[in-house]
Amino acid sequence: MTKRNLVIRISKETGLIQEDVYAVIQKTLDYITDALIRSKRVEFREFGVFEIRVRKARIGRNPNKPQHVVKIPERRVVKFKPGKKMKTMALTAV
Repeated sequence: MTKRNLVIRISKETGLIQEDVYAVIQKTLDYITDALIRSKRVEFREFGVFEIRVRKARIGRNPNKPQHVVKIPERRVVKFKPGKKMKTMALTAV
C-alpha cells in the first residue's frame, strides 16, 4: 500500500477531501520522523514500536574479491517491533 492508496481509502471511508487527508497523514509521518531523529521511541498501542538502534562498526568483504576489506562504520537504523495485535493478525492472515 502506498501513501496515495491510503489517502484515497481514508477519503472514501470518511468523506473528507483527499487534500485534507493527505495533509494529516503527511504531518503524522513528519512528527514520527522528527521523533526518531531526536532518538525518541514512537509507540502505537497494538500496532508497534519504532525506535533507533545503533548498528556496530564491522568489517565487510566484497564477495567477488574477498581480499578487499571494507570498514563499515557504526550507524543508526530504525527498527520496528510489531505489537501484539499486529502479530496475531499477521499470523492469522497467512
